[in-house]
Amino acid sequence: MVKQTAGRDNLGEFAPKFAQLNDDVLFGEVWSREDKLSLRDRSLITICVFMGKGLFDNSLKSHIMNAKKNGITKEEMAEIITHAAFYAGWPNAWATFNIAKEVYGDDTEKEENHGGMFGMGEPNTAYAQYFIGQSYLKPLTKPGSSVVSIANVTFEPGCRNNWHIHHASKGGGQILVCVEGEGWYQEEGKEAQSLKPGDVVVIPANVKHWNEEKKDAWFSHLAVEVPGEETSNKWYEPVTDEEYYKL
Repeated sequence: MVKQTAGRDNLGEFAPKFAQLNDDVLFGEVWSREDKLSLRDRSLITICVFMGKGLFDNSLKSHIMNAKKNGITKEEMAEIITHAAFYAGWPNAWATFNIAKEVYGDDTEKEENHGGMFGMGEPNTAYAQYFIGQSYLKPLTKPGSSVVSIANVTFEPGCRNNWHIHHASKGGGQILVCVEGEGWYQEEGKEAQSLKPGDVVVIPANVKHWNEEKKDAWFSHLAVEVPGEETSNKWYEPVTDEEYYKL
């Protein structure tokens, strides 16, 4: 988790101790305990608490933005608010929905305008735990069939996947064919590679890497699984905000 500085930025001179507790204890110690509770679950809990207490200032908007960044989809956010409405109150739900709509925007428009010629598909919920931000998946071949597996993967702005490896004892790996927007690809120990439509990346088996869109752009690529023997995927640590924004 990136180091929080909101307390010092806003209250560093007026209330330095409060600022220090906010940045170093609340976010530095409590939120960072991801081995106990994921950032995604902490976002969910925090939004429900804010909603129940009727706190609808910029703090709630920031937490909803973080929830989206931490993998909570628009559909899940709507379900969270609907569920909490029966406990926190109907007017509180309306107020929270108004903020959530502003943060998540109109996903119908996104589906029409992103994903290239193949389309966006559905929210990539099965692998959401391995992504920061929202991704979408549209299989182009039948999963589990004997043919080569091909899927169109779309990243919203700010989204990237964790470091990972496509393991294989023979053959294996993956090929990325960029179809829309701009993104990045990086192998461990090497400089990041800028990607644009038409670029092709051959990812060898057993090489640690990550890929994602550029900060202010949508990005889509075809993911082609190269056949091999004893293939498996291993997911590792997230790409930090510091690594990401450095690009």
